[in-house]
This record gives sequence, C-alpha cells and structure tokens, in this order.
Amino acid sequence: MTNSHEPVFITPNGTLYIAGGHSANCTISVCPIELSVYGYRPSLGASGVFIALYALCMVAQAILGWRYKTWGFMSLMLLGCVDEIIGYVGRILYWQNPWAQSGFIIQIVLITIGPVFFSAAIYVLLAQIVRYISIPSSRFAPKYFYWIFIPCDIVSLVLQAAGGAISSTSDGGDKAGVDIALAGLAFQVFTLTAFVVLAIDYAFRSRAVWLTTRPPIRFVVFSGFLFAATILILIRCCYRVYELSGGYERTSQALRDQTLFIVFESVMVILASICLIPAHPGFVFKTGLEQLVPDESSPEKAVSSSVRSASPSSSAESAERLGGA
Repeated sequence: MTNSHEPVFITPNGTLYIAGGHSANCTISVCPIELSVYGYRPSLGASGVFIALYALCMVAQAILGWRYKTWGFMSLMLLGCVDEIIGYVGRILYWQNPWAQSGFIIQIVLITIGPVFFSAAIYVLLAQIVRYISIPSSRFAPKYFYWIFIPCDIVSLVLQAAGGAISSTSDGGDKAGVDIALAGLAFQVFTLTAFVVLAIDYAFRSRAVWLTTRPPIRFVVFSGFLFAATILILIRCCYRVYELSGGYERTSQALRDQTLFIVFESVMVILASICLIPAHPGFVFKTGLEQLVPDESSPEKAVSSSVRSASPSSSAESAERLGGA
C-alpha cells in the first residue's frame, strides 16, 4: 500500500514502482525522471564545479583568517563553505538516484541554510565599518548590529533547517515543512533588506566624513564587494521564496526548472562567497582600532599626541618656527 500523495509507475508487465516517500523503489533504468520531486537529474558537471569553487573559497578564507586572526569571520565563512560543499555532494547523490532519500535530504537542508552563515559574516562587518568611519553618524551603537542581526540570522537558520528537515523526511509532501522553510527564507529576506536599508542610511548620514576625508582604495574595494555579496544573497533568497511558493508538488514549474536553480541559487551564492574574499575584514581592519578620522579626544589619541608634541623633532620644529618669527 502507498500513501495517496506518492506517485507510482507501472511497467508494461504490471510491476509497480513507488516514486516517492520512504518506500520508493524507482530507479533511473525503470521510472521516468519526471516522477521525481525535481523532475530532472541535477547537472553532475555543475555540482562538481561548485564543490571545487567552494573548496577554493574555503582555503582562501582559512589562509586569510589565520593571517589576520579574524577567527569569528573565518569560522562563519568556513561553516558556510563546508555546508555548501556537502549540499552539492547531496546533489550528486540525487543525480545517482533521484528517488533515494539520502541525496534529497542532504541537498534540501544544507543548500537551503548555507547562505545564512555568509549573511552572519556580512552583518558582523557593518559594526566594524561604523567604528571605522564615524560612530556618531550611526543610528545605533555598533554593538547593536550584533545583537539585532545575529539573532535574526539564527532564527532564519533554525526555521530553514527545521522546514527542510520536515520536508525531506516526507519527500516534500509535508506542507508544514514547506511553510516553515518559507517563513525562514522570508524572514531572511526581511533581515537582509533591513540591513541594506540601514547600510544605505548610514552611508548617507556619514557622507560628511567620507566626502571630506577620502577613504583609502582598499576600503572602497572592500565596501564594494561587501555590498555586492549582500545583494547577491538577497536575490538568492527572493528566488528561493518564489521557488518554494508552490511547495514540492510535481506540478511546480519553479521547483522543476534546473536553469533557474543554477542561476539564482548556485551562481548567486558562490559569487557572494567569492566577493567575501576581497571583502575580508583583515584587508582594512587589521587591528580593529582603525579609524578613517582619528579621534583625538580618545585617551589613546591624546597620549599619542602628547608623545608627538614632546618628541625632539617636534621641539626643534617649534623652536625653528619661533626663531623665524
């Protein structure tokens, strides 16, 4: 006996094959691929390319993290890359057998939640940018960017993981799992949009600083790639909301379009991951204390100024100016 939502395939000799659920016994050699959840076999070449690219990104982030001692940022990036690699291994398993639960479970959960780690890495950097350019120009103290966006990211992660897990155990047939995953993705879209709005608002409010004191080129490059990574992940999340809006029904055109998936999921996320290499905080914030405009009122700056004014060269320059007068 099979559940009513599980499609079946009957061969000319009367053999019954189940094409869904834990009882699925369909194979590539017998059942038409249209009876699988996605309706296609994932591109083996594309999956291999993305695994290789994420591996390269992971190596680059490990080297940069070790070089600049950015352990938090490095950890988030490595988690995201490892997550994506395993997710695309799941796509390869799904290619081998589109009706096996293992490949479906791995790719549906891990590819869905992977960008959450990259988003968290991005959120951390806005606080550092605020400290670097001008804290008074921000609507919030830098610490609040951690307290607001990181918990939101965790909520998105939990919802997407839970929804994906529920959907995977039911071969996509459980509507509750789809709704939970959709809620997590929609919340991530909301969080990313709020982040972009706050970042643009801060850029506008701090324009007097960065227009009068030209930032170094490395900061301009860093900011450009960081903004690009944010927009790429936002586009990806909007696509995933659209993709899952029809659930895992075999009539969903969005779900069963591999080209859309590769362009708006795979390409968007790997490009974001690549962008976060030149957007690595170590290139700009080597000590975490850098400021575009040094704050002379701070104790450290006051001591530094006192030392400079008391140095022999400063005294000689003062005497020379007095002598000239």
